[in-house]
Amino acid sequence: MAAYVQHLRRSAVPAAAYLLSSSSPPKSVPSSASCEAPAPASVPSVALAPAPNPSDKDAAAPRPAGGRAPASAGFVGGSDEEHGTFHGLFPRRQLFQPRVEWPLWDGEWDGRRPPSTGDPDADRRRNRKLRKAGVTRHIILIRHGQYDETHAEDEKRILTPLGREQADATGERIAEMVKGIDEEFGPCKVKVVRVSNLARAKETANLICQHLPDVERADPDPLLNEGRPCHNVPGGKASANTVARTDEDHARIEEAFKKYFHRADPPEADEDKEVAAGKEAPQPQDGDEPVPAGEQKKELQPHPQHEFEIIVCHANVIRYFACRALQIPPEAWLRLCTFNCSLTYFTIRATGSVSCRMLGDIGHLGLSRSTFSMHPGFNW
Repeated sequence: MAAYVQHLRRSAVPAAAYLLSSSSPPKSVPSSASCEAPAPASVPSVALAPAPNPSDKDAAAPRPAGGRAPASAGFVGGSDEEHGTFHGLFPRRQLFQPRVEWPLWDGEWDGRRPPSTGDPDADRRRNRKLRKAGVTRHIILIRHGQYDETHAEDEKRILTPLGREQADATGERIAEMVKGIDEEFGPCKVKVVRVSNLARAKETANLICQHLPDVERADPDPLLNEGRPCHNVPGGKASANTVARTDEDHARIEEAFKKYFHRADPPEADEDKEVAAGKEAPQPQDGDEPVPAGEQKKELQPHPQHEFEIIVCHANVIRYFACRALQIPPEAWLRLCTFNCSLTYFTIRATGSVSCRMLGDIGHLGLSRSTFSMHPGFNW
């Protein structure tokens, strides 16, 4: 029996080898749709194979010096000569490396986790207090409406008539969400609407904000502009142009993620208490007509422990943000699909946990107004 167990151990294929194996030439299969950054149509096949030889720089996983986790998640970096390629697909220096091993959750993902007190019980009490009194951030990402793609100049790449319809309908949807449902669920405290610096996104934001007249508008942020955030897997061998575009766009889009995705600041000491979701309406003042008994109503106020931000930007940026926020390998971004004027919605708790409540939601548009770029409907 012992000999049989040893045989199994020697012959078993590790899961990582199964998922990432095969340095043989890739086979061509259809690729997922992309937005403004199409990927090659071929992808590498996945086959059972022996575990990669650590001495092979094209297959060995990068290891931080001393075996310690990197200071922050990001590209491996370095040079092509130092690291070679990732399974012959793209320079390994452009492979995203998490701060902790996949699929463990990095509790320090935004650099805002309070340092340990050294006492596990004290840390647990502090986390309970954060869950009870801390602020939850809600981030709603909106892709721009359909636009004219026949021009190269950004100022001419404006929304089509259908794209304007999509943006207007999205504004109605957001306004309905902000209004809330009842005393328990609403209204929402929307702090700001943000937008990229590209014409189609700014036009979409303008139409949405017509339904949100009291919400602050931030200046357009070029960090949110469309681009190629990283390589995509599955995908074919990256061209020199794709490698150059990834070098050009990744750092900017990653900076945007770190700028807008993070937990809220911890509450002040005098705010560490449970806060009611609604507040009573102001008491009548002298000269006001009395309200008959039974007709007094609460004037609902936004819950002070929930804050919302709306970001109008682009498909590739949104898909990359989704992978980063959920701590999924960002090379999976092209597996997601975000239609025009779709909603992708995340919550970030005060403890740093993240949840996706919507991903590419277009329920407010109906089939007749559903598009992915110039593709109508779903079956393209």
